[in-house]
Amino acid sequence: MSDPAPYDASANRPSPDALLAALRRDEARARRGQLKVFFGMCPGVGKTYAMLRAAQQELRDGTDLVVGLVETHGRADTEALLAGLPILPRKPVTHRGTVLHELDLEALLARQPRPKLVLVDEFAHTNAPGSRHPKRYQDVIELLDAGLDVFTTLNVQHIESRADAVRQITGATVHETVPDSVFELADQIELIDLPPETLLERLREGKVYLGDRATAAAEGFFKDAHLTALRELSLRFVAERVDKRLRELRAAGPVQTVWRSGERLLVAVGPSPSSTQLVRWTRRMAAAQGAAWIAVSVESSRPLDAEGRRRLEQNLALARELGAEIVVTHADNIASALIRVALQNHATQIVVGQSRSPRWLDFFRGGSLVQRLLRRSGPIDIYVVPSERAAEAARTWLDLRPAANSPAHEYAEVAVTLALLTLAGWFVVPHAGYISIGLLYLLAVIALSLRVGRWPVLVAGIVSALTWNFLFIPPLFTFVIEKFEDGLMFATYFAVALIAGQLTARIRASERHERLREERATALFHLTQALSAARTLDDAVFAALRQADPLFAAKTALLLDHEGGNTLTAHFAGSFTLTEKESGVADWAWRNRKKAGRFTDTLPSSEGFYLPLLREDQAVGVFVVRVAPEATLTLAQRDLAESFATQLALVIEREQLRAAGDREKLLAESDKLHRALLDGVSHELKTPLAVLGAAAENLATADAPTRAALATEIRTATRRLNRLVNNLLDQTRLESGALKPKLDWCDAHDFVNAALDGIRDSGTPPGTVILGVDPESSAPPPHDSLADHPLEISIPDDLPLFRADTALMEQVIANLLLNAAHHTPAATPIFLAAGVDHARARVFFTVADRGPGLPPAMRDRLFQKFQRGDEARAGGLGLGLSIIRGFVMAQGGEIVAGENPGGGAVFTVYLPYAPHGNVPTE
Repeated sequence: MSDPAPYDASANRPSPDALLAALRRDEARARRGQLKVFFGMCPGVGKTYAMLRAAQQELRDGTDLVVGLVETHGRADTEALLAGLPILPRKPVTHRGTVLHELDLEALLARQPRPKLVLVDEFAHTNAPGSRHPKRYQDVIELLDAGLDVFTTLNVQHIESRADAVRQITGATVHETVPDSVFELADQIELIDLPPETLLERLREGKVYLGDRATAAAEGFFKDAHLTALRELSLRFVAERVDKRLRELRAAGPVQTVWRSGERLLVAVGPSPSSTQLVRWTRRMAAAQGAAWIAVSVESSRPLDAEGRRRLEQNLALARELGAEIVVTHADNIASALIRVALQNHATQIVVGQSRSPRWLDFFRGGSLVQRLLRRSGPIDIYVVPSERAAEAARTWLDLRPAANSPAHEYAEVAVTLALLTLAGWFVVPHAGYISIGLLYLLAVIALSLRVGRWPVLVAGIVSALTWNFLFIPPLFTFVIEKFEDGLMFATYFAVALIAGQLTARIRASERHERLREERATALFHLTQALSAARTLDDAVFAALRQADPLFAAKTALLLDHEGGNTLTAHFAGSFTLTEKESGVADWAWRNRKKAGRFTDTLPSSEGFYLPLLREDQAVGVFVVRVAPEATLTLAQRDLAESFATQLALVIEREQLRAAGDREKLLAESDKLHRALLDGVSHELKTPLAVLGAAAENLATADAPTRAALATEIRTATRRLNRLVNNLLDQTRLESGALKPKLDWCDAHDFVNAALDGIRDSGTPPGTVILGVDPESSAPPPHDSLADHPLEISIPDDLPLFRADTALMEQVIANLLLNAAHHTPAATPIFLAAGVDHARARVFFTVADRGPGLPPAMRDRLFQKFQRGDEARAGGLGLGLSIIRGFVMAQGGEIVAGENPGGGAVFTVYLPYAPHGNVPTE
């Protein structure tokens, strides 16, 4: 339900909330690119052809455009239109041994200068696993957010809300769909329409599908009846979009009349039993005309009793079930309210029931409801439906109940005011006369109408008139009026007091209704503002529930579908804790996608009012409002609660789309790393195994010198295999936490010398890691070694002992020295320094070189797994620096990389330091 207020009939100007909505739409469109959808009823109508023709025209007009992805399906006339258009190469994606070609979104966004327009065919396409987004429409959204305009194509069967209708028509289930909320982003829709006969002729000529596929299509999907139904579906869908756009445009300005561009019915629904008949009659009329229809309930200041509220809710529920849009508004003047809502929603016909109130009562009301509607309706048609006799018997033409529930203190205020005024009158009347006393009473009645309700004002008018007559108009202490002029004055006073009081009370009621509408618009604005500013789903839910609690004077809760499972999980921000019984009500509302609980016909004895959060064909959660047992939620408040639920559902859908994109990116990265690991391991195993196999075959027949050479090759290959296995095991131990360093007091000179000895003995000791060329690599070692570089070592003789794992630190130092040797030209010096930083209680080791330095693209991911430099030699798994970092962190330290001020790279290892004796030994 909604209470839109795009037009204030009394002020003849657009309302603030309509202007606000228009401004928000314009701001959103200004921030992103423009989306144009070439829309059709089915494949083969010429959507891609029309898109390419439009692109050719844009190119002639000087627009910078690029073809991101277009599927021609082998149609020669469509392929001809690609001539002259810049085409972006597609991105190959390997999936299960098959190479698929998708839109290269990364290349498109990195293109400089960026194009103004991008052509992306098949909006509903599902991307290959490993792509940046699982759906192509998500690629398009990212392009729009980047400020690029997009042309795309779409068939009606791919609209989420129309997929079931298409399945019923054709018997084919549509798996690739676009959410309606995404389609709403379209700034332009161009309908590509083709008569079914022409489309079937194109199919027979092979212009839609080729070969066996064309035959299968003609026997299944492409039947005349199917195509006609799909054509109607697409035409109606576009017509609905155009009608909605028209209403948005007209809502931003004064609306004084209705444009009969399409029929739309409006039925007035109240608590009367005859409203059921009106709703059904309007539904039949709307179905016969193929028109949309609205059910409007006008809440006045006159309260409804429990039975009246129950009937009104039943009538509105029936209207909703029959397909009506529900609108609840506030007003005491029903005719003005109906005309206002009709103008807002461009209703061309208003349906009301026949009035059964006496004519004399209608005279005082300014005519019957029908007469007042006819005077104001202008071009709007008015239909009057007679009530059935059973409904007539239940009607009461005169309702003497108070117009509002006036509290006792208002009647007390009236009594005190009149008593004080009467007392003062006794002292004033000898000097001013009894006529002035009547004027004072009249002033008091008008003043009271500004403070109290309509019924107390009516009491004040009657009591003041009788008191004035009894105490002040001669003869005193009687209700007899002797003079004609006194009687005329008394009658005039009585009428003026009642009319002035009632008019003032009506103005107050109108002001109260306007305030309610303003509060609703303000609440929704603050909600959407808070949701837009929220960075996470938790922030959005917290902001929404904190606003809902005071707004509804209730406790609220939100239950979310736990990762698409079979259970609901209560969000921590809720102020209402559900019992087991209440959780069952929430579960029913979620599974059945219907309202439940208090104020409904389903489980009405529940404490809370349960609203499912609906997006397309599924419920993503439940919004709960729990008011005090003695309190109630009006229809307008329930309508506002539904608006809250709708906004929350949109936020959750947005978060789900974002999470799906993140998961897809993670899966793509994981798949990439998985392939790299398998390729790397297989490559690193292949060469040493080949060496071992060849040596084993030749060992038996070789002479002594050859056997010695073969033995050396076997040792080398075995050492490489050992390094590969050790590094994989080290990485596994690091990730599982199984690596436990053996910390002990050690001397830096000892393990530095041990590292240098290991390098001299074997060239590359076990566990050595070379940046860009992993130690487990089977590729030949680099031509340069540490012996080709002057090594300058600066370690103070008085460097104190510190706690570390000597074996791990020996590998760290050796690996960093060989990295420096590998990435610097021969004869370039390498520096190794150590020291202690007493201020920060840490000891440090620095390895620096004068080489080309670190690649800028590698700095952020230098110590990550499976990362290799762009200029690195073939081979290696990219585990090297990741293992070094793991060794250092296992000892409680850290390693950082930076630029050498004199040129080259610097790697610094920091370890915790405490003076010997301050830390207990193990």
